[in-house]
Amino acid sequence: MKILANDGIAQSGVKALESAGFEVLLTTVAQEQLINYINENNVIALLVRSATKVRKDIIDACPSLKIIGRGGVGMDNIDVEYARGKGLNVINTPAASSHSVAELVFAHLFGMVRFLHDSNRNMPLEGDSKFKDLKKAYAKGVELKGKTLGVLGFGRIGQATAKVALGVGMKVIAFDPFMDKADLELEFYDGQTVNFEIHTQSKEDVLAQSDFITLHVPAQDKYVISTDEFNIMKEGACIVNAARGGVIDEVALIEALKSGKISKAALDVFENEPKPEVQILMNPDISLTPHIGAATGEAQDRIGAELADQIIDILT
Repeated sequence: MKILANDGIAQSGVKALESAGFEVLLTTVAQEQLINYINENNVIALLVRSATKVRKDIIDACPSLKIIGRGGVGMDNIDVEYARGKGLNVINTPAASSHSVAELVFAHLFGMVRFLHDSNRNMPLEGDSKFKDLKKAYAKGVELKGKTLGVLGFGRIGQATAKVALGVGMKVIAFDPFMDKADLELEFYDGQTVNFEIHTQSKEDVLAQSDFITLHVPAQDKYVISTDEFNIMKEGACIVNAARGGVIDEVALIEALKSGKISKAALDVFENEPKPEVQILMNPDISLTPHIGAATGEAQDRIGAELADQIIDILT
């Protein structure tokens, strides 16, 4: 039985699947050639990340498919309900990459409050000629400890991000329309644990109180953050989006940065992926990464192993 990991899969997943008797195909097949490839090879499971789209055309044209697997959380690149209505199993790995995304959020936050995203651009260019000027320009950093982090979307990734924030010494407030509270357990290297109970608040209250805001919501039909939301925020607040492109109105974001309402932003995802707008890419007040939230070796190992376990459970 053949499984096509079209966007790749960690060796941990390959080994587990092969040990269970499956053949894992690691060929990256172009989107327009997928149907033919799946049918010619009698593929029973198609594994994707965010690059490959699994729409109705593939679901209808590939009778051998029994499973569609998404290595990661969001499944907006898959017609999930349609596939399930056709009898296919659609699986993902919602917990495997949570901590990796949380650490990326804080990589951006630590970088922004000490101007690292801009300093790393300018030091190679002017560090030898304008050292004192740059030192003065980047001398007004702030600490995260004692500040308030607002988390919009308090599922697994939002909670993982909150745990890092609590460890740093931040106050955490959260909005999630589907829960009233969450119990968080912080685990330390020596086995000690500390428990926190976070009660969710309204979106407006979270926006108004937060020094820093991080989004962990699924793809939406409309913006989660646009002009009205920016107007509610604290003067000089910072915002991070490592969730999905299109949940922040990027035009409104640029305006909020120009006016100073938002002092800095960090984006790992973009409205026009994989070709972000130039005014986003060139803005010195935006810290940028190319959709790498789950791109750690540890997360990919967990994703591969979790996908393999689910496939083996379904098919055997």
